[in-house]
Amino acid sequence: MNVRRSAAVLAATAVIGVAATPVAQAADPSPSPSVVLPSGLYGTSDPTYDGVWRQSLALLAQDTVGLEPTGKATDWLARQQCDNGGFAAFRAEPAKDCDAKTMVDTNSTAAAVQAFAAVGDYDAATGKAVDWLKSVQNEDGGWGYTPGGPSDANSTAIVIGALTAAGEKPDSVVKDGKSPYDALLKLAIPCDAKDGGAFAYQPDKKGKLAANADATAAAVLGALGKGLAAEAGKKAESTCADAKTPEQAAANGAAYLTRTLAKDGHLTSALPGSEDQPDYGNTADAVVALAAQGGAAQAAKPLTWLERNSADWAEQSGPAAYAQLILAAHAAGADPKDFGGTDLVAQLNATGPTPQLRSEDRAVAKAEEKDDEDEGLTFGVWWYVGVFLVVGIGIGFLLSGRNKRR
Repeated sequence: MNVRRSAAVLAATAVIGVAATPVAQAADPSPSPSVVLPSGLYGTSDPTYDGVWRQSLALLAQDTVGLEPTGKATDWLARQQCDNGGFAAFRAEPAKDCDAKTMVDTNSTAAAVQAFAAVGDYDAATGKAVDWLKSVQNEDGGWGYTPGGPSDANSTAIVIGALTAAGEKPDSVVKDGKSPYDALLKLAIPCDAKDGGAFAYQPDKKGKLAANADATAAAVLGALGKGLAAEAGKKAESTCADAKTPEQAAANGAAYLTRTLAKDGHLTSALPGSEDQPDYGNTADAVVALAAQGGAAQAAKPLTWLERNSADWAEQSGPAAYAQLILAAHAAGADPKDFGGTDLVAQLNATGPTPQLRSEDRAVAKAEEKDDEDEGLTFGVWWYVGVFLVVGIGIGFLLSGRNKRR
């Protein structure tokens, strides 16, 4: 799931009358003149459409590598929350109360919940956000991007991840008897159809489902009840079968992703009026989904492609891109500090307030440092003992020789 849709994409959706897929926000080297960047925010591009999203991903990614974000970074995110519990993509003046014109959305809110759950100390904010998400659940059990909008796979999946992170049971969060899993299963394409196993973002106007790789990656995680920072699951089959359960629907989605990635190792973005290009963000999402469903080995091919090709994209796109790659490395068991020769963690940290090791990890590091010092001291003592032994043996041979000559 890449950075959420911009106003331009939403407008285009209304014009052409089809459901838009969340797409990566184009990198913007500087904010618009009306936006003043706060010091606690990660990145320097205009945060209007992705401030909360990229901040949440940055905090999540840092948590997976044992880093504790600074209070400046987490407090910035907390101040973005509206009194009703929801989050907008960005509020330039968080001191002002939210009103009917504030465009709160489920994706920003769900991402913030997952970030708060990871870093801790924001239970009140997390509870309010979860309550708001429950209040805008659709009758089919799912969620749309905005309150009242038709349910889509991406939004439903990320809310499932938020509910799980907050300690809720997604299958118990129901509306009119329907759970989020019911909504996802309605968006799953049957195995005997074209692109069987995939998920659609939303049905079209005629109710037909069209395969969407990004929605499939999101839905695989959602069907598994996992969030953005998912870890590798146990090795499992990813063959397509009748999706009677969320787990089977996840396996079906993984099978579709595997087929789609088989040729080039990456997913492709196909936007009207432009040539198809590799989609780095969605490929990173697919890595997380594949690893979570069937183990790290299942995600090896797209992970390798990202290690070889994603450096320029991440540098141009900023903190959300670095975070997505770190989350992909985390899920697939790769080293984010040596990702194709790039230290993703250092590059992410350089875009905002510098984090530190978590308290428990600091204690472990100090203990390891002490062990190294003790080991060095022990080595030094034995080195000197060895030297004196050698000297002693040499003196013994010398005296023995003298005695024989006498």
